[in-house]
Amino acid sequence: MKIRFLGAAREVTGSCVLVETDRCRFLVDCGMFQGGREAPGRNRRRFEFEPAGIDFVLLTHAHIDHSGLLPRLAREGFTGPVYATGPTVELAGVMLTDSGHIQESEHRRAARRGGKGRDGRRAPPPLYTAEEAKECLRLLRVVDYDRPFHPAASIECTYRDAGHILGSAILEIVATEAGRMRKLVVSGDLGQPGRPIVRDPTPVRSADVVLIESTYGDRPHRDLPATLVELEQVMSGTLRRGGNVIVPAFAVGRTQEVLYHLHQLARLGRLPPMQVYVDSPMAVAATAITMRHTALFDAEARELESWRRLGGGTPWLRYVERAEESMALNDVRSGAVIVAASGMCDAGRVRHHLRHNLGRAECCVLITGFQAQGTLGRRLVDGARRVRIFGEEITVRASIHTLGGLSAHADQPALLGWARHFDPPPQRAFVVHGEASASLALAGRLESQLGWQVVVPEAGAEATV
Repeated sequence: MKIRFLGAAREVTGSCVLVETDRCRFLVDCGMFQGGREAPGRNRRRFEFEPAGIDFVLLTHAHIDHSGLLPRLAREGFTGPVYATGPTVELAGVMLTDSGHIQESEHRRAARRGGKGRDGRRAPPPLYTAEEAKECLRLLRVVDYDRPFHPAASIECTYRDAGHILGSAILEIVATEAGRMRKLVVSGDLGQPGRPIVRDPTPVRSADVVLIESTYGDRPHRDLPATLVELEQVMSGTLRRGGNVIVPAFAVGRTQEVLYHLHQLARLGRLPPMQVYVDSPMAVAATAITMRHTALFDAEARELESWRRLGGGTPWLRYVERAEESMALNDVRSGAVIVAASGMCDAGRVRHHLRHNLGRAECCVLITGFQAQGTLGRRLVDGARRVRIFGEEITVRASIHTLGGLSAHADQPALLGWARHFDPPPQRAFVVHGEASASLALAGRLESQLGWQVVVPEAGAEATV
């Protein structure tokens, strides 16, 4: 079995692994690169395989850095099935269509600027359109957690709950070559144990080869109770001094978790009067999908949802879908909590809200998730005093607050905790989906504490296992 690392190798985005056996070729994920000037070009470069020669795709979850190039893959000749859990199929339907729509909108805006993109360079056509994304969705096939299936005669695969977002999966892949069986486990993106809504990641106890993510492989998260106190203080302080709170949030996963915590704090009387706006049609759709899958919630989330259904309600919450409603929020000067995509501030409606609030010292931007290198969100976290949005230079006067304890990714202790379940240790392990420093730090701990044989692959590296 050969494994080639085509993305998310010493970086966080662009997840894509090519696996070849003597009888088939398949991908685990086919995601977009995000962040930095190079990302658009990398998403357009020729695939390092022939799309028509790929037998099937195993999709770990719906986030665009894992699923975002599937429409392009299909347009260029891939016709096989894409396997995913039911919630992932539903969420991908929303996210991929929205991705195509955003690309078409960006191209139209560029046309009004004489064909130039936001960086001043000539804007290329969309990677794919919303219609091409919808066509791609016909390839998706639903699989259930914990039920083995055979995407090919020589491959058995089982999806386990990864606890990252709704529908996210760990993959157990057993390949048979020349009468010999080898088990590959791909962690996907692992969730942090003890977080609300989704269940904890499923332990896996045996593997010959493991691919483990490392987004936060170099550090622990702050504990949740302290994080909620911090959230309460940031929200209360900003609202009481007459400002707005802008929350860039991924439409799938992070938005729902932020709403859960605001719901809990409001229920307990720990927040002042406020009006929360979820300004993202995709987040509205994703929230509706989430509420259709309460059977996958953890116990705390099921209890809160029961309270809401019994009349607790959320009178302070408004969902914003129409563009005119979103634009009207720019006139709201105080008392608003605006949760808007994108999570790294590089696209979507959040850029408009940042444009109108970053220059106001009484306001706050609350960062609740990972910010990749090269993104506007990362520049804000790193302390930029001036940023450019829609071609306009804006002085950053609002406070920028990073709330690290809400991450949907496992931290270093949680990653090591999940890895400890393998008994005996895998023969080979590869640390992926992390910036180089995070991947190398986790690799060092896996070697020193657990005795694993670990490689941190470069992009394009190939291994025979």
